[in-house]
Amino acid sequence: MADGERPDRDELAAHLALAQLPGIGAARLRTLVAAFESAQGALRAPHGAIAALPGFSLAAATAVRATSSATGRRILEALDRLGAAVLLPGDAAFPALLREIRDPPALLYAWGDVALLGRRAAALVGSRNHSAYGAEAARLLAAGVARAGAVVVSGMARGIDAIAHAAALDAGGASVGVLGNGFGVVYPAANRALYERMVEHGCLVTELPPGERPRAHTFPRRNRLIAGLAGVTVVVEAAPTSGAIITADHALEQGRGVLAVPGPITSPTSLGCNKLIQQGAKPALCPGDILEELGLPGAAEAPGRGPGVSRPASAVPPELSELQRTLWDSLSAEPKHVDALVAAAGAETGAVLTALTELELRGLVRQEAGMRFGVT
Repeated sequence: MADGERPDRDELAAHLALAQLPGIGAARLRTLVAAFESAQGALRAPHGAIAALPGFSLAAATAVRATSSATGRRILEALDRLGAAVLLPGDAAFPALLREIRDPPALLYAWGDVALLGRRAAALVGSRNHSAYGAEAARLLAAGVARAGAVVVSGMARGIDAIAHAAALDAGGASVGVLGNGFGVVYPAANRALYERMVEHGCLVTELPPGERPRAHTFPRRNRLIAGLAGVTVVVEAAPTSGAIITADHALEQGRGVLAVPGPITSPTSLGCNKLIQQGAKPALCPGDILEELGLPGAAEAPGRGPGVSRPASAVPPELSELQRTLWDSLSAEPKHVDALVAAAGAETGAVLTALTELELRGLVRQEAGMRFGVT
């Protein structure tokens, strides 16, 4: 098969089947396919010939011989049902930046606008247990980067990740979400609405097949892809040993830029960021700092629009449901107790709490002490 030529469906199914083998990796998969001139050839190869390849043991050869293209066909059928695709390293749409990292994926599943994977991008990552300051900083930076034409990459987790994705989409820009599970599994479940927005207006990617549940080891693996897809990684708010710091470490190993949002020295979720800055990371004070790293034009923020300053009250977020808009309007003047919001909305308490959670995930509302809520 010529370079850049897309394999036919049978060959693709064989390739997918081989990629599911534990420990196969991109390098071993390339060795296997090259040695036998195709993935289908590798599945038919003699046991001894496979075991003789560099990096292959007798056990690995046995695993290859036990593999069937049927596994790959099932994956392709699942992708077809979803409207998703699989990208191989030789495909033109495969992200060029991912080919450069030390441990590239053997393949990449993509769901949404695959063209976004070829655009300049910034990764914004941070804590699930963020502060109101962190949420506003993430929103300001993500929106500014998106408006300038760059793609915002993050990990689809609760907290800063979800806020960054939503802010990029709210600004009319683009976002790519990297999953630690396969398509068809929404994790965390509270992010379902965000998943749907990302498929429609952005792109979701993962190296795990459809239906694969998240596991503890899949998230550190996902973090290297978040950094790998971006020209620069920005840590918005993070504890010193958090996944966001792991992502920053991956970015440094990959030779990419790392920025951090400075925060109060008394805030546990700013300790990781402040430590990065102490170690030489550039402070991210406005979207222009990030755009400069990407080589994109972008003016510095106007006076008085730093991360701690709220948006004008007139800036009503797009795509709110009727209940969400009612709650937003009710909270615009001042924070309110949830009981007052239930009364103002004329809705069931459960529905109001669900809507408030959705607004909080988008970084539009924050919960205060005593079940009081306010806009961020």
